[in-house]
Amino acid sequence: MSVEEFAREFFQDVVTESDADGEFMEDVFFQRFCEHLMEAGEIDSADRVSYLGPPGRGIRVDGYGGDPALDDSDTLVLLILDFHPSVELGRLVGSEMNTIFRRLSNFLRQALDVRWRDALEETSPAFGLADLIAQRWKRIGRVRLILITNRELSERVDGREADELDGRTITYSVWDMRRLHRQATIGHGREDIDVDLVESFGGPLPVLPAQQPEADHESYLAIIPGNVLADIYDRWGARLLEQNVRVFLQARGKVNKGIRVTLENEPSMFFAYNNGITATAEEVEIDNDGGRLLLRRLKNFQIVNGGQTTASIHVAHRSKVDVTQTFVQMKLSVVDPEQATELVPKISEFANSQNRVSAADFFSNHPFHVRIEGFSRRLHAPTPDGTFRESKWFYERARGQYADARARLTPAQRRKFDLENPRRQLFTKTDLAKYINVWEGHPHEVSLGAQKNFAAFARRIGQEWNKSPDNFNEAWYREAVAKAIVFKSTERLVSDQPWYQGGYRANIVAYAIAKTAHEVKERGRAVDFRRIWRQQSPGPEMEEALVVVGEAVHEVLIDPSPGISNVTEWAKKQACWVRVRELAVEWPPAFLEELISAEERRDAERHARRDQRELNGIEAQIAVVTAGPGFWEDALAWGTERRMLTPTEDGVLRVVANRTGKTPTEKQSVRAVGALRKLQAEGYTGELPPGS
Repeated sequence: MSVEEFAREFFQDVVTESDADGEFMEDVFFQRFCEHLMEAGEIDSADRVSYLGPPGRGIRVDGYGGDPALDDSDTLVLLILDFHPSVELGRLVGSEMNTIFRRLSNFLRQALDVRWRDALEETSPAFGLADLIAQRWKRIGRVRLILITNRELSERVDGREADELDGRTITYSVWDMRRLHRQATIGHGREDIDVDLVESFGGPLPVLPAQQPEADHESYLAIIPGNVLADIYDRWGARLLEQNVRVFLQARGKVNKGIRVTLENEPSMFFAYNNGITATAEEVEIDNDGGRLLLRRLKNFQIVNGGQTTASIHVAHRSKVDVTQTFVQMKLSVVDPEQATELVPKISEFANSQNRVSAADFFSNHPFHVRIEGFSRRLHAPTPDGTFRESKWFYERARGQYADARARLTPAQRRKFDLENPRRQLFTKTDLAKYINVWEGHPHEVSLGAQKNFAAFARRIGQEWNKSPDNFNEAWYREAVAKAIVFKSTERLVSDQPWYQGGYRANIVAYAIAKTAHEVKERGRAVDFRRIWRQQSPGPEMEEALVVVGEAVHEVLIDPSPGISNVTEWAKKQACWVRVRELAVEWPPAFLEELISAEERRDAERHARRDQRELNGIEAQIAVVTAGPGFWEDALAWGTERRMLTPTEDGVLRVVANRTGKTPTEKQSVRAVGALRKLQAEGYTGELPPGS
């Protein structure tokens, strides 16, 4: 796909979502663009703040990258948009870029002026952000200004030099359509990270080879000085951390205090106390210097275990702690780019097994995601409008699946695909996490942003999956879609209300639904999600209730606790949820009357679990047959060679690998899939066909 095609498709997605959800196009553009930036590790979070100063003042801001205090960081991230409502890919020239950055710089400077801040409306997002900047200014060491645009930056612009403000370094970054296209398509989610140790980080590192002669990839052991590791992290930040490790770190919270104490008091003992880091690279440049191997360069360097160690050393280094006498052991694997997408997550998964956290293990190919994807491809949603055209809710367990599915089709097939899988019914892993977590009573986690909310969701779902995977059945999927319908409907309803003045919609929606779920549960009742699935709508009674509760929680959100002036940050706190839970709401009688009993819901769940157990056998049988005898022969050979199979597992794999054409039973198929999962946990890379 060319940059022009990518830009057109991205713009059409923005238009479609804007129409469907009742949002301004600029708001949708901000959300969708920032999702890519968070996935790439460029930013950890993105909160929308739209402020345009009076004409002639040249002041503007469109968002920020979270509270530096909550993220235990000394970096403030501010974002500004350059959005043009056109399908044509325009060009952004240097003079325009400088003007846009000047507006954002002006906002930063004005935010530090108490008279300017006090002139703003106290409940406005701009005041909240300005006040946050002023409160955190003493601890901020660096400011990153990021411009995101749906134009293409002129090739004549080769960058913008860093500035200083009040002793803080100000850096500038432009994300245009060409860069986003490269990030989202060519680069498999990230741009090249080229670490030149000789040119930029003090010199080469001695390494020892650590692979067997017959190994299919190179491995090395190295000792990396703490200041070198800190400088590398300072240059690329969280982009160094393989995506699942970033989620893992977000789930863990603050920088490790034990690491900090060792760095300050016993730096020479760090090597003995710490497990070091596990890393990968797609290419390395190594010299042989009189019998010594020297590592000079790494391409696409990724830290797959030890992210917290790295971040802690970096924070200490920026806090003027001497880390030159700190040394970290590094296990480095050189992974071929063709295998990187598959192998890097596996290396990450096994490297992190000593600190088992579900979020770190919750990869796109986790059986939970695979099962939900299978439901989404198989189950048609009802047609409440009376037409015969059925549609599906397309679950994207890995970014780009929807676009990839469309790209392989002819124009006629694409039109049919779009009718069956409308873009408004596309949802991702982070969307699903949002839809589920509000009903589970975690609106403050949802307000933390997509990645951090997903970390919390992954932790809970991963634990529940390990206990009872049959809970995640067709009924669970239909209920999840019903929750998506309620969420999207609430977004539209809030936007249409006279009391909604813009800003905080995401927080209002999250808290309105969470409050509804809490009240229903307190009454011993349940929402009839089966009815919502059948109607593909919450219905007028529930919509009326959502409007009522939406207005009530809005008042709580714009009246934060003493000492907090930023509404977005207030919404991220448990205390906000406590106050909303205690809120008295006058619920519409018609809504209360349509609720079902909790016992009715439990009965439906019991039936669904029983049906899923039966379905699992059928699913396993389909997967075994679809994979084919050759697939199972390879798995059998791999397991036999390493002596990892029990006699029962060996026997069942021989049955499904038999080329006689006899179909294995459901029971045999379930055992074969179980044996395969065991081998995969030990490092086997074979995968069942998607949807199995």
